[in-house]
Amino acid sequence: MDSPIEKRLRALHRELERCKSCPKVQGPVVHGPPLATKILLVGQAPGPHEGSIGRPFAWTAGKTMFRWFETALGISEAAFRAQIYMTAVARCFPGKAAGGGDRKPNAQEIAACGRFLAQEVEILRPELVIPVGTLAIDQVLGRKAPLVETIGHVFTVDWQGNAADAIPLPHPSGASPWHKLEPGKTLLSQALALIAQHPAVVKAFC
Repeated sequence: MDSPIEKRLRALHRELERCKSCPKVQGPVVHGPPLATKILLVGQAPGPHEGSIGRPFAWTAGKTMFRWFETALGISEAAFRAQIYMTAVARCFPGKAAGGGDRKPNAQEIAACGRFLAQEVEILRPELVIPVGTLAIDQVLGRKAPLVETIGHVFTVDWQGNAADAIPLPHPSGASPWHKLEPGKTLLSQALALIAQHPAVVKAFC
């Protein structure tokens, strides 16, 4: 039988699937209720494949990210998906950028999805937020900062009215070499170590 949290999340997902706030290129992508709900991973937006698959981080960037977690935390992709709630700043693939690559969600799209994100935070009350990529990091921290100042650090945030720790990660996109070169490689390792040691992660995977 669903818990009250799962019932509220399922109702929110149904509302999200009916959303017509902006034209959908593909989506929305919704991650179902997890077994543990004190950890929230926040991405930028689905890529061109996630909409049809129906899961976040289901393509190349996801393979890289889950390899990070398996290597540093000993957590398989299946275990991660079962235990950690995955969401995004925008829920539908925003399309391709004029110069190539995936387009970042614009202010209107971010605002349209913001109410769903706020409700997820209100329902889940996460103790740990893991923003992935600069757009998600900016949203969670409430300010813009270079990756060298955010990756490898723990921030205490009051995000969407919920007090939580935030441990940012760089985007695992193959188009970005940041996490493959120094100081990105070292800072990424530091960030993953901080995540592995966080009480919410220890509790979820003990």
